[in-house]
Amino acid sequence: MRTRRTLVLAFAIGLVPMLGACGDRDDSDVDVVPPASEATTAQTLSVTDVELGRSIDAQGRITVDAGTDDFTASDTIYVSVSTMGSAAGSTLTARWTYQDGQVVDESSQNISPTGPATTEFHISNPGGFPAGTYTVEIMLNGSTVETKEFEVN
Repeated sequence: MRTRRTLVLAFAIGLVPMLGACGDRDDSDVDVVPPASEATTAQTLSVTDVELGRSIDAQGRITVDAGTDDFTASDTIYVSVSTMGSAAGSTLTARWTYQDGQVVDESSQNISPTGPATTEFHISNPGGFPAGTYTVEIMLNGSTVETKEFEVN
């Protein structure tokens, strides 16, 4: 019986400091780290798709059955650039070049998306484009993110 009482007393004495640690505490020095998805997407913007075609819808996307990389001289040529993420004051640029590297057109748009977005660029030539291979280079904030080749016949 004495051994049992000693054991209970030793257990109780060991439990008292642990209970004291469970008391009130100051949470001001606890670091709160946002989930990785919130921390990274708040200032991240990336190009997720670049598509060429002959026509676009109201949201700037290439319309169904209009996607192609083969155009006629009189076509208006559209490029639809899909982005994901958010970043204030970003710049998307489309640089269109002819087969010898000659710049046909270059235009930029300032964008500040807060989620999925689509931006459209296009070129046309009332006199018709010369036949040959062309390239459209898509840049995000001055850095090339994708290039697409296409033909004019």
